[in-house]
Amino acid sequence: MEDKQIYDILLVEDNLGDILLTQEAFKRSKISVDIHSVIDGELAISYLNKEGEYSNVPKPDLVLLDLNLPKKNGKEVLAYIKNDAILKTIPVIILSTSTSSSDVKTVYELAANSYVSKPVDFNAFINVVEIIEKYWLRLAILPTTV
Repeated sequence: MEDKQIYDILLVEDNLGDILLTQEAFKRSKISVDIHSVIDGELAISYLNKEGEYSNVPKPDLVLLDLNLPKKNGKEVLAYIKNDAILKTIPVIILSTSTSSSDVKTVYELAANSYVSKPVDFNAFINVVEIIEKYWLRLAILPTTV
């Protein structure tokens, strides 16, 4: 199996601080990633459908999805992805500050691949992103790499 040179990650996050933290954490990575970010659920769906300004974007290798988003929430976006024949194989990691058991249960019922609690501490946040990168981009075999 040949390693993919650059991984495309779609970050669906409305908090600019969290977007910048995620980008910074991936800059420290030993793997090349392109982070594409959108700030609401409707834009996420437009991105995934390659509509309008997103007509030439790559299909993401991985989606990092917040739950509390404007326009369409993360659960709606997740349901959309997992019910679409083309998109459903993209791994979706929920990255949320919520630790609600009902949120966790619901997103797994909607076929999320992972649920990660987003820490508020900078170093802990960097550590979480590094773990995501190590598992999903180094260890796991993604559908786009086979």
